[in-house]
Amino acid sequence: MTNESDRISFDELVAAIEAKLVGAGASPAVSRVLATNCATCERDGTLSHGVFRVAGYLDSLNRGWADGDIEASVDVVGPSFIRIDGHNGFAQPALTDARAEVDQALVDTGVAVIALRNTHHFSALWPDLEAFARRGCVALGMIASGKLAVVPEGATKPVFSTNPFGFATPVAEADPIVFDFSTSSMSHGDLQLLRAEGREVPPGTGVDSIGADTTDPGDILDGGGIRPIGGHKGALLSFMIETLAAGLTGGAFTFEIDAEAPEGAHTFRTGQLFIVIDPQRGGNDAFLGRVRGFVDMLREAGMDRQPGDRRYANRAEAAERGIPITDTIRALLD
Repeated sequence: MTNESDRISFDELVAAIEAKLVGAGASPAVSRVLATNCATCERDGTLSHGVFRVAGYLDSLNRGWADGDIEASVDVVGPSFIRIDGHNGFAQPALTDARAEVDQALVDTGVAVIALRNTHHFSALWPDLEAFARRGCVALGMIASGKLAVVPEGATKPVFSTNPFGFATPVAEADPIVFDFSTSSMSHGDLQLLRAEGREVPPGTGVDSIGADTTDPGDILDGGGIRPIGGHKGALLSFMIETLAAGLTGGAFTFEIDAEAPEGAHTFRTGQLFIVIDPQRGGNDAFLGRVRGFVDMLREAGMDRQPGDRRYANRAEAAERGIPITDTIRALLD
């Protein structure tokens, strides 16, 4: 049982992370967005993308690999198409900089296609997507996430990143359904956590440096590679994501990102695509209720745990009792 003294409030955690980022040269505005994102993931139990990621942000700032004191350029290139150049800054603040243009596109056409390039993304996709769903919109997001890590069957080396993909939808009289997963069998962050804990991964997760199957996360991370989900199907999803998140946005493909990144980089200058849709456009006023009926059917059929349920439960507990202070948070505070 965690003692109440071993907990921290959400606002206190945001302030602690924000202070570290400002100290490393990020602007207060950028620091607040990134700190809120990390604290949100920590609060909701997504520890692999929470405070664990702060060290990576600080490293990129301190070595000058990422610019934490920059505003994005936002260009509306069509009634629904918005291009954002992050100028080597971070993705979440760049998306925030385009909030007015995104809102206007949704008002004008009911659709916003948001193409980000030259931005460092180092977190989960679901916080950005949930924000759109809370406003009543359906949202998809995908990213060419950085380091070459995925070895499809037949390849002799990593050719894809973990290529995260996410989706969110509002639901009538309920929290949104939001999910976010990599097209690799396991995320890079989870592998790092398991290695630190001395734990193994399931067979089929990845290969070592000579291409042999292994259950050691260290072997996968150190010269090996992760397998895609679902064999060739996961590899084709990665192909689609690379094409849209890099090719369409004007961002770098993963093999280009990996080649330019300095040794030991944690964050990567990537491309990212969002597609946001107002479901009520076109007269579909019944959408939210229909999704609620669909979700109710799934729960009645035995799928009683839906995407986001665990996060919402953790969020409610943190609101009442605070966020548990892990060793990672304690190191940040110290």
